[in-house]
Amino acid sequence: MTYLVEVPVHSGGRLLVQVTPEDIPDELELAAVRPGEIIARAAQPLEDALDQLKPAVEAVHDRLMAMTPDEVTVEFGIVLGAETGVVVAKGSTEVHFTVTLKWKNGSRRPGGTGPVA
Repeated sequence: MTYLVEVPVHSGGRLLVQVTPEDIPDELELAAVRPGEIIARAAQPLEDALDQLKPAVEAVHDRLMAMTPDEVTVEFGIVLGAETGVVVAKGSTEVHFTVTLKWKNGSRRPGGTGPVA
């Protein structure tokens, strides 16, 4: 059984996010009670919710780029909620990031101390 939360978008559109009863805070007053219907509208537009992630993403980027890799990949899940905006999703029992750093042959070692052996 799932419900929908409507998240407004600045351009005038909307994003419908599927939620389960476990995702709905007890104190949230629902606009609908039947599964499949829109039960709530997010308090802030999608862009504003995603802006909350910017300082954390920039911090991760800056620290990883200091290791001078040729490529960086960071993966994490996000949860959109009617009241909370955006939250980093938990992975199994803990919140996690998946980070991949790549150095190509002849690239410098992390910290810029010479070629990788």
